[in-house]
Amino acid sequence: MVDAAYRAIRQRILDNLWAPGYQALEQSLALELGMSRTPVREACIRLANEGLVEVVPRHGIRVLPVAPSDMREIYEILTSLESTAAELVANTRPSALELAPLEKATRDMEKSLKRDDLDAWAEADERFHRQLMQLCGNAKLAAIVFNYWDRAHRARMVTLRLRPKPVNSTREHLEILGAIRRGDAAAAGALFRAHRERASKELTDLLQRHRLNQV
Repeated sequence: MVDAAYRAIRQRILDNLWAPGYQALEQSLALELGMSRTPVREACIRLANEGLVEVVPRHGIRVLPVAPSDMREIYEILTSLESTAAELVANTRPSALELAPLEKATRDMEKSLKRDDLDAWAEADERFHRQLMQLCGNAKLAAIVFNYWDRAHRARMVTLRLRPKPVNSTREHLEILGAIRRGDAAAAGALFRAHRERASKELTDLLQRHRLNQV
């Protein structure tokens, strides 16, 4: 029940259903989730340790914001660790079967853009990144990335419809896949780093341009 409460509350925060500053009493959360207060309380403590909420005595929780400066730091972490993961995957020379989910995610991104379905594009884009991490063979590295990737998800969803049509990501994913397929770890790492650095600049520029001081 604690895990269920943790996942439910966390997803509401990451999808911006509960915006920064949102407050809720422990009893209200328990009623909404259909469970007792004990697992909700333990889930909130876990989320507080992750920096997503603040536990306020007698007032439940308050959803904490993510500032542009936080996003820059998060993307620096993602850029470094995901580039390393891409190199690790290339070194393993994965089979066509192992790479198939990455290729499908990229195709789904392309199809979604043709339909102007940005929500489906974002889901396919995240699926590509998650699948790559699962292939890297380093569970500890993947766990760190997934934690920060989820935090970046909040800002990505806020800016999803503010940015130009994201046509670059599909092309960059295909280039990364090509390097991995060739077993060229150096190229895979460099391409992924460039991919993340472009995305980071685009996101932080949007936050500043639209004066989104917190998301």
